[in-house]
Amino acid sequence: MNLAAMLARASRLHGNRPALVRGAAVTHDYRQLSQDVAALAGSLRNSLNLAPGDRVAIAMANCAELAIVKWACWHAGLCAVPINAKLHRREFEYILADSGTRVCFTDAKLENTVGGLDDTIPSLDRVISVSSREWSALLAADPMPLTDVAPDDNAWLFYTSGTTGQPKGATLTHRNLVAQTMNFFADVDQVTPENGIIHSAPMTHGSGCYGLPYVAKGGCQIIPESGGFDPAEMLELIGKNGGGVSFFFAPTMIVRLLAHPALGDADTSNLRTIIYGGGPMYVADLQRGIEMLGQKFVQIYGQGEAPMTITGLTRAMHVETSHPRYLERLGSVGAARTDVEVKVFDQDDNELPTGEIGEVVLRGDVVMKGYWNNPDATAKAMSSGWLHTGDMGAFDEDGFLTLKDRSKDMIISGGTNIYPREIEEVLLRHTAVEEVSVIGKPHADWGEEVIAFVVAKPGQDVDAPELDQICLDNIARFKRPKQYRFVDSLPKNNYGKILKTELRTQIEKEDAQ
Repeated sequence: MNLAAMLARASRLHGNRPALVRGAAVTHDYRQLSQDVAALAGSLRNSLNLAPGDRVAIAMANCAELAIVKWACWHAGLCAVPINAKLHRREFEYILADSGTRVCFTDAKLENTVGGLDDTIPSLDRVISVSSREWSALLAADPMPLTDVAPDDNAWLFYTSGTTGQPKGATLTHRNLVAQTMNFFADVDQVTPENGIIHSAPMTHGSGCYGLPYVAKGGCQIIPESGGFDPAEMLELIGKNGGGVSFFFAPTMIVRLLAHPALGDADTSNLRTIIYGGGPMYVADLQRGIEMLGQKFVQIYGQGEAPMTITGLTRAMHVETSHPRYLERLGSVGAARTDVEVKVFDQDDNELPTGEIGEVVLRGDVVMKGYWNNPDATAKAMSSGWLHTGDMGAFDEDGFLTLKDRSKDMIISGGTNIYPREIEEVLLRHTAVEEVSVIGKPHADWGEEVIAFVVAKPGQDVDAPELDQICLDNIARFKRPKQYRFVDSLPKNNYGKILKTELRTQIEKEDAQ
């Protein structure tokens, strides 16, 4: 099944209903969205000479055009490559080159960042701004019929960094994304044409994945005027858009919403469901959220390699306050989702019994085909026929999974994944840096903040502004360390491996003083 068949169906059944809304203004009903998608698909295949399976990148903040390009890619049998709008130019360059992208669509804000990369990347034919005349001309083309695709044809390259510091493209097929969509209906929420989802989190990642069920059922996708997350704007949108709205938030976004002074006077009766995931949600914050907003919470645990679908804590589980382990359940990531098998393995891929900590693994139709052009990483991640998440956890006797640690040392700040190795490699480019180790430190507002421990070479000096600059020259600003700790040496084990656990313990002791 071609994913775009969901849009074609919604257009026939709900043509006059709002499909895309900017603030409180409808930009597209389903009939117009379907027409624009079919016209752009025709331009991609005919004017731009793209062939089935070619990659089309989407480098823009949340906007209606992002949705149009994504659905047009699927309609035309192409593979979409949505890219986080907050990345550095060099990161865009890497992903565009690695994916072999032929065409990249961008917005006015990113024109200077992405523009010109078609001159340096051999595979990239052109960069097109959605604010240009060329964009308007592409939408004026004759529509093309829906392309037939095989279930395992590529639909979305979901770039997610790994421990090597190099982003990897999780290859998601039409089958994967249909499975994710059906699992949403099974375990997360029901959707009617009257319902809407507010995209305050990036549509290039999780929030965009959860746009699919709304299209499938003719619901509305609501995009804030700011294109991002602002608590006051969010509360205003909840009140303005009738019919019941939902959203997908990182836990830190929920904490910021709960702390906003406007919440006390806001009318949130129109808020249906709060889906949260992408980082740890502290039980106290969740209890406060339930107290202030009601029993509207659903937790999901997933990865780009298994989009939005590993385990979940349903609305019913949040409501079951009489259960003797209710608080422990709130601190878990829930039970295995309906259409996946989830287990905990030891280092030899043997299943561990209840209560023992090991690596979380899963299999099912939602699991990626593999990493794009990276057979070694694919073989490692998919050994024994299971996707190895790199997360450490344990099941209780009722099948609830609690995550204990992230074996890949990933940092989650503001709901965004940050991988220490990538930052470490950049800092090591400084000629005076001998060693460096990057860890996450708990932060009340952002979940975690980035801390770098730095050892200078003998007889040489290095300061924080110099390290800041080398980061700003090479990686996105949000990945830059918030603190630098200059030390004489780093703790290591007998094999010479840096012990990040000791660094975390050191910070915890300092904070406790």
